Amino acid sequence: MLVQLHLGPLDGGDQALELAVAHALVRRAGAGEVGEVLRIYRPSAAVAVFGRRDTRLPGFAAAAAAAKAAGFEPLVRATGGMAVAYTGNAIVVDQVAHEPAALGAHDRRFERFGSVFAEAFAGLGVDARVGAVPGEYCPGAHSVNARGTVKLVGTAQRVIKNAWLFSSLVIVADEDRLRPVLGRVYGHLGLPFEEASVGSLTGEAPALTIDDVEAALIDAFGADPSLDEPPAPDTLELAHDLVDQHRV
Repeated sequence: MLVQLHLGPLDGGDQALELAVAHALVRRAGAGEVGEVLRIYRPSAAVAVFGRRDTRLPGFAAAAAAAKAAGFEPLVRATGGMAVAYTGNAIVVDQVAHEPAALGAHDRRFERFGSVFAEAFAGLGVDARVGAVPGEYCPGAHSVNARGTVKLVGTAQRVIKNAWLFSSLVIVADEDRLRPVLGRVYGHLGLPFEEASVGSLTGEAPALTIDDVEAALIDAFGADPSLDEPPAPDTLELAHDLVDQHRV
């Protein structure tokens, strides 16, 4: 099947709809309606995105309210993992694929994509490594960090029959805005977190721009920008049907 590339945010700036598009794509991939899709976009607003497990914790309502009070819209994502936060100085990379053996390659995808990001950032002059750092948000063995000290990228998956969604959040800047809101969110959720674990690419290499990072990611994933096209009407229609599942 044709590999599709989607660059840039959706018109309208609805961050819940951005999450719903990824959800719709993995649903369509599971049904065999799409083959492989790569979405790379810059969020157009500040959000705090919770995992489904977070929503079942006693402190979730307070955590969502704290995020909103800090100017971060609370949302819920389709993939696993715990709460994250980001601003427009971030890049989200969603890759979706139709794969009959999707259920058996969970760890292998974490390893593969972690290496892709670490190598891409090394090419930008960042001492990037794969592995968790103490006290990080959305902890995982295949986070991408700098110097083994601060987290740069969080990764999460959703695997369904015949398809998978691998979503990655790249923090380019604004770590000083993220640290306090994540501190409040994790405090209400009753989960461990250290504000000092939050890093960014520009914190490691101040001369970098978000354009530099996006170009490096497009190259790292072997994408051809000339093939960029918006999500198909069928995908957008399903995303609109699913969007309320991503709102708080």
